[in-house]
Amino acid sequence: MQMNEALDLETTANILKLLGDKTRLTMVKIMSEHECCVCEFVDLFEMSQPAISQHLRKLKDSGIVNEERRGQWIFYSLNKTSSYHSFILTIIGDLPSQNFKLEELTAQGKRICCD
Repeated sequence: MQMNEALDLETTANILKLLGDKTRLTMVKIMSEHECCVCEFVDLFEMSQPAISQHLRKLKDSGIVNEERRGQWIFYSLNKTSSYHSFILTIIGDLPSQNFKLEELTAQGKRICCD
């Protein structure tokens, strides 16, 4: 694992704790390849918007993800400038692709439901 700067144990433990949640881990894997809107995560995980927003807030507050407002919608993506980025990629690197979930949303006509 190569990183621009070494992570301390407390920071590493906090990142691992955040990614220890299956929903957040899946979100990070998806966002490593695609940006997504809150409404897409609501459909993907069949969870309420407030619950999804709480997961995303934790990831954003830790610097793992970015948010970009476009009109009334907010899109999330993996923060490639984070000092943890290479560590995150190491963690999710061997996880199976989650593209099939987005393909299912597309087939249902919900993939870009925020445009």
